[in-house]
Amino acid sequence: MRAPAASFSLATAMEGGRVLAPGLLACGVVAAASAFLAQHYGAPVMLFALLLGMAMNFLSVEGACKPGIEFAARHVLRVGIALLGLRITAGQVAALGWEPSLLVVGSVAATITVGIVAARLMGFDWRFGLLSGGATAICGASAALAISAALPAHAKKDRATLFTVIGVSMLSTVAMIAYPLVARALGLSEQAAGVFLGATIHDVAQVVGAGYSMSTPVGDSATIVKLMRVAMLLPVIVVATLLTRDRNAPAGQRPPLLPGFALAFAALVVINSLGWVPKVVQSTGGDISRWCLLAAIAGIGMKTQMRELVKVGWRPVALMVGETLFLAVLVILCLRFAS
Repeated sequence: MRAPAASFSLATAMEGGRVLAPGLLACGVVAAASAFLAQHYGAPVMLFALLLGMAMNFLSVEGACKPGIEFAARHVLRVGIALLGLRITAGQVAALGWEPSLLVVGSVAATITVGIVAARLMGFDWRFGLLSGGATAICGASAALAISAALPAHAKKDRATLFTVIGVSMLSTVAMIAYPLVARALGLSEQAAGVFLGATIHDVAQVVGAGYSMSTPVGDSATIVKLMRVAMLLPVIVVATLLTRDRNAPAGQRPPLLPGFALAFAALVVINSLGWVPKVVQSTGGDISRWCLLAAIAGIGMKTQMRELVKVGWRPVALMVGETLFLAVLVILCLRFAS
């Protein structure tokens, strides 16, 4: 009696895979091309994935690739975010001490709050301020994708997410070059310079590049502080869900307080902190996470038309630049006050 059901499930899975395969393959090709270009030209890999995806926008309009592209932009994205938990342990966070930890928590909360308020003052939906402020305050493109995944669907969500990823990727590259010069000009110690770089530069790769360009101790401190910011992703997702969920909807129709990918992220952090994850699994999981996020952002790029970005004007750019400068100035003032 069970054999026909099993056969039906297998056949259904194979049919689903056949439907999704063309779009997933297209996203995978864009991800591989982006990684190649980033390795050879030194630009942010996420930015390449976005631009190449947008150049292939015609694939998402109709045809065999559309279902797979939709799947990558939504579900593959969540897998990549969940696997970010393999990069963090409680020991890394504890190693910071209470002062850098307090600085990270305070600066993340302040930047997101300023982003929301500034977005409203500039006439944007406050959720754009939450998205851009969270991306600036936490971990750049990865945070933008994670927060976007936790927000309810709305008409301009994909465009806002795409613009935010482009903005933080470009600003992170500028910060990687400029902030070490700022740290030297201010005469910061190696530990203070590491805290400054780790607490202000958006993407993890750019933090590593900037930190180790100064010295190994600066790079080590910057990386640990940056991972503390990545750990803030979970509470921010919870807050974002609380702020945006429909409280008037029937209980069975409300989205969960903590999305499944966020629960998986938290579980992997706990398991990794207990030392149960071998190094090879951590490394492999990190690689899979990176490829999933690349494929997802390629899918989001394919779903977006260039003319939609042209319509946004200068104000979103001003908002993100303002958030970036606010975070940098806030961290410098905190370091000066602490010393």
